[in-house]
Amino acid sequence: MVKRETPRLRTGYGSAMVGVLALHGDFLEHTELLRSMRVPCREVRILGDLRRCDRLIIPGGESTVMAKLLKETGLDREIQRRVGEGSLAVYGTCAGAILLARKATGKNAPPTLGLIDITVERNAYGTQFQSFEATIRLKGQRSPLTVAFIRSPKILKVGKGIEILATHGKDPILVRQGRILAGTFHPEVRGEREIHRIFLRM
Repeated sequence: MVKRETPRLRTGYGSAMVGVLALHGDFLEHTELLRSMRVPCREVRILGDLRRCDRLIIPGGESTVMAKLLKETGLDREIQRRVGEGSLAVYGTCAGAILLARKATGKNAPPTLGLIDITVERNAYGTQFQSFEATIRLKGQRSPLTVAFIRSPKILKVGKGIEILATHGKDPILVRQGRILAGTFHPEVRGEREIHRIFLRM
């Protein structure tokens, strides 16, 4: 398979290369959104792909499958190492948020990367048929956003160093700790760019 890579351009976000984990899930929606923003990006499937990136998006999908593939490729340890040394920022959405969490709960909860101090329950909003869209407000932003919750997890607990950027009801749905961003919803489904802008500015 030929790897598609957007050339580095002047976009207002510097010359960073954003990787999108492409082992499973809706990675194409994220790469298409980034390209529409003229942000340099590439699909990440092996360690060599990740070495060329200083940001990484872990998309939605089946978290148990993604955890297995991360381990098989060695990408799990490399992501942890890069975050630990401060050379990689990561945004996880839905399944990606589960994988980034310190702890995951629920049926068949996968092993996690433990990169952000939150506890997440997988599929807590229900099945595929119980998916929904909601209008949310981001911290510091005036305009509301409409995003999709698809078999979404819930953030049950946040640590002391966590910044909550958005909530749905009483539940945190977008949180940040250092250079790690985790959201339980899908902005890419509707082509919503603001969450990606936040990540790129981090």
